[in-house]
Amino acid sequence: MNLFDSQKKTPVTALALAIGLALQAGAVMAQDTTLSSQDSAAPSAAADKDVTSLTSVTVTGYRASVVKALDVKRGELGMVDAIMAEDVGKFPDLNLAESLQRIPGVVITRDAGEGRNITVRGLGPDFTRVRINGMEALTTVGSSDQSGGTNRSRGFDFNVFAADLFSSMIVHKTASADVEEGSLGATVDLNTAHPFDYDGFTLAANTEASYGSMSNKTDPRVSGLIANTWADGSFGALLSVAYSEKHTLEEGTGSGRWANGPSNGGFDESSPFTDALRSDVYTPRFPRYTQMLHDQKRLGVTGSLQWKPSDDTLFTLDAMYSKIDAERDEHYIEAISFSRNVTKLPDGTSFTGKPETIVNDGYVDAATGGLLYGNFDNVDVRAENRHDEWSTVFKQLSLTGKHSFSDDFSIDGKVGTSASNHDNPVQTTVMMDKRNVDNYSYDYRGNKWAPVIDYGISPTDPTGWNLSTIRMRQSTVDNDFHSGELNFNWRLSNAFTLRGGVLAKNYSFESTEARRTANEAIVPTFADGTTVVPTDLIDQVNLKGISGSPGTWVVPDFGGIADHFNIFSGQGTFALSPYAASDRSVTEKDRGGWLMGEFTFNVGAIPVSGNLGVRYVKTSQSSHGVAVLNGENTPVEAKRDYTDTLPSLNLVAELTPDFLLRFGAAKVMARPGLGSLTPGVTVSVSGGARTVKGGNPNLDPIRAKTYDFAAEWYFNEASLLSVGLFYKDIDSFAQNTNERRAFNTSGLPDSVAIDLGASPTDDFSFQVPINTPGGALKGAEANYVQTFTFLPGKFSNFGAQLNYTFVDSKIQYMTSKGDNSLKTDLTGLSRHSWSATLFYQGDRFSGRVSATNRDDYLIQVPGTEQGFTDDVHGQSGSTFVDASLRYKLNDQMELSLEGTNLTNEPSQTWVGAGSQLPLDYSKTGRVYLVGFRYKL
Repeated sequence: MNLFDSQKKTPVTALALAIGLALQAGAVMAQDTTLSSQDSAAPSAAADKDVTSLTSVTVTGYRASVVKALDVKRGELGMVDAIMAEDVGKFPDLNLAESLQRIPGVVITRDAGEGRNITVRGLGPDFTRVRINGMEALTTVGSSDQSGGTNRSRGFDFNVFAADLFSSMIVHKTASADVEEGSLGATVDLNTAHPFDYDGFTLAANTEASYGSMSNKTDPRVSGLIANTWADGSFGALLSVAYSEKHTLEEGTGSGRWANGPSNGGFDESSPFTDALRSDVYTPRFPRYTQMLHDQKRLGVTGSLQWKPSDDTLFTLDAMYSKIDAERDEHYIEAISFSRNVTKLPDGTSFTGKPETIVNDGYVDAATGGLLYGNFDNVDVRAENRHDEWSTVFKQLSLTGKHSFSDDFSIDGKVGTSASNHDNPVQTTVMMDKRNVDNYSYDYRGNKWAPVIDYGISPTDPTGWNLSTIRMRQSTVDNDFHSGELNFNWRLSNAFTLRGGVLAKNYSFESTEARRTANEAIVPTFADGTTVVPTDLIDQVNLKGISGSPGTWVVPDFGGIADHFNIFSGQGTFALSPYAASDRSVTEKDRGGWLMGEFTFNVGAIPVSGNLGVRYVKTSQSSHGVAVLNGENTPVEAKRDYTDTLPSLNLVAELTPDFLLRFGAAKVMARPGLGSLTPGVTVSVSGGARTVKGGNPNLDPIRAKTYDFAAEWYFNEASLLSVGLFYKDIDSFAQNTNERRAFNTSGLPDSVAIDLGASPTDDFSFQVPINTPGGALKGAEANYVQTFTFLPGKFSNFGAQLNYTFVDSKIQYMTSKGDNSLKTDLTGLSRHSWSATLFYQGDRFSGRVSATNRDDYLIQVPGTEQGFTDDVHGQSGSTFVDASLRYKLNDQMELSLEGTNLTNEPSQTWVGAGSQLPLDYSKTGRVYLVGFRYKL
């Protein structure tokens, strides 16, 4: 029985057939499309140039976006890749992250069926910087626990924005002095449209209906853009708006990790099946089926004013606003006994979990050590209903000015501010239990992603459930940037230009959290004086997109119980108190300057161009947190300064007008992770034991030396074949470990030790993140792009984009005690990834089919389980297929049919690289979109 394939492949087949027939028909009707001749683009390193004006093209649609992207890549001195909007408000994908994954070396993670973060060349989201209209920004959102929860890192959440708001994305894979420091992986430039990008009045509107195959909901997506210029083209204004709603149903299973027999006090020693008590046998902590409903609304607005008082001067004012609102409901039924020992309630009563559980029978898989089947008595069964409400608001305002004093000397400057404010006012879970249930069983032997579970009770019976826990959380995360820069460009000769500038940037991060920590286990009683949940306060859950065993169960009625006890009053036992570990902030003041020479010369008959420069930056860091000193909460602050001098070199040799060799070398740095910098530690002095547990505000940045080499052959019009090699010598990583050193090396005030009766020079045991040895990261990229204009007749309208990336890196991981753990891949690194797109562009019909793939990758090293010889958590590889079909009714109107995730690809996480015992499995289904577009 295939429990997880209830969604038939018929829609995929039908859509593929429709696209194929339409493309064939369009090819018959279409006329040959020709490109105008392309001049060899002069090298330029300006990141914010008007990329749409590099080459004049006569083609339109998706093929035009390919041409523009290759123009950008060819014209840069560094190694870049670009994605361009094919027309006004027509980005190639619905989601920015999903577009980026089509660039060589870029892979993504998803949340609620939508791209969220990117990893570039094996380096995760924390190592990638994002700029919007040339100014650094950071956006963060909330999520379920299994998807990482609320983002409190430097990783950029791309799902905050609608793709319709942007006209281009440029990924800088090599460093140059004019691009700000802060990334080991890449710097990504997101650019919105400007009024001078268009000729006079422009109006475009797009509306789509989106249907989810699992949610069975139809949602709207609308976007529009209006732009115009006046006063003989010296003044322009633009406004764009995008709004969408999305209902996602995500269903699957989870194990809650796997724990060995002795964990949590061990099973009842009288158990007949004694193998379950062994330390090398592992049991799921709470095997369960899961259902998540994610409802999302997203609004984005961009505005731009441009003024060109003369041919030598240009001012641009850009504004951006985006808001994403989400509500998420999660439903579970599980065996909670396996994951707990003795629980003591505030009223003095207690109950026992695993030590009371009797294992009657079981099956241990010799290869994995997993207890894949078990039958148990005295099991506590729990049903949960979690409700989440969160929103993120992003605002940015920037003013850019450029002035040319002469043909040889110009200046430009920018001032701006951005803010991302994430608010999660409701994250509440209501739980109810049935205790000491007999004849409970689970069975993973048939399909490890779809266990057969018998709860020993009827999972749909609403009677006899006891309210056990009301867990409540509130949190906020704010990220703010304020920056200003001034740069000059001085052409000293036809062969040499000197460029430089200064930058001042202030960044602040603040995280808060409140929890019902002290009162979480205090359960209110109902009118009858008991905790038995009335049947009218119980709901029933039905799996819709998969066939589960069981597929139906009861959960607490979240809204009914919340209203019944008025749990959001903030009064009495429902009062929330600050959670010290998440109450923290970091501010960074970066002051720096850069100087770079751009040059051209010949080596024999070979033209060579490039840049050589250096960037200097001083970072003044201040971090705040709450230290727990012998049980007392005390605010603490830690300050430090550090500097970096970062040279860089980029060379391009034009062996022929169409064959280029590139080389890049640089020193780069990425600032430490925000979660590691908090001084919010627990410091205790008890007898001879002196310990510090928590963050480390004295962490050094992650620094590396990078080398890149690439060969690019532009062998035909709008065509490219390239191969690239990259090597990064990473000096260190930050890992949690244990070391003994003097307290005054901690970055914390000496007064903390003195207040506890110790000397600042006394040795303490530090269980904190430290800089540990890094390692080499190396890899290769291959990229093939071709428009088939050389083919006869109808076939000349086709084209293809293919790329492949290999990445390899090993680092020595450490345990929390400071011992060596595994030496293995970086977390987030997929050794192999590829992307493939076949597209067609005719006068009337156009279409494309795209597939992206990434290998398995690690998400936690070492894992949480103890005793595994390959103790890691990992994610299975995936292949996503999307398709798009468009038909132009006339020059103004167009119809579209699109499909995403056409293979209904699952998400699979596991523990143990060899055993791959299941952690979480889920599917979100296919999405189909029908749209209408109008452009004037």
